Amino acid sequence: MARLKDEKRRTPSSRAWLERQISDPYVARAKSEGFRSRAAFKLAEIDDRYKVFKPDARVIDLGAAPGGWSEISARRVGAKGRVIALDLLDMKPIAGVEFLRLDFLDPTAPERLKAMLAGSTTARADVVMSDMAANATGHRQTDHLRIVALAEAAAAFAREVLAPGGTFLCKVLQGGTETALLAELKRDFASVKHVKPPASRSDSAELYLLAKGFRG
Repeated sequence: MARLKDEKRRTPSSRAWLERQISDPYVARAKSEGFRSRAAFKLAEIDDRYKVFKPDARVIDLGAAPGGWSEISARRVGAKGRVIALDLLDMKPIAGVEFLRLDFLDPTAPERLKAMLAGSTTARADVVMSDMAANATGHRQTDHLRIVALAEAAAAFAREVLAPGGTFLCKVLQGGTETALLAELKRDFASVKHVKPPASRSDSAELYLLAKGFRG
């Protein structure tokens, strides 16, 4: 394994993260294939298996920075599709992606996204996806509650903007998605399941909640 610079000055958790990055084949692939992050492969693998994207689809990417999911989305929906990305962090431009720098929990965020999507009041999205994650506290239950709150907010937004037959994809954590959220999604979508793509590290608690066939 490559020797880490300034190793003695790093915390144990920082050293562990860097060691995983250095030895991670998906990190190497992201660099060699020109993707901004290894997260691109998570979405690509989910799409390969579950067919999230269709040509010309309209996609909203929540928690987009640094842009791995937006890159995959733009490639797969093609030049006639649309990808609208949002994050509270800045993101370098990506061809075919419109970006809004804003916290999704800002009260103005949903309407501003709708305005970008629209051009008219009848426009709808085909896919709403969220890789949003709150800053970790180190307390498992607190972190779980925070990410569920983000998932619930994203799901509520998805139900407002998705076209019939649309898809919602969001990050959650192992340990059980909130019962109320699952019940709502099962009511409003034809298929709801948890997925963990191969690119998601086996020692990571992250899962993705995939809901397809929005009933409108």
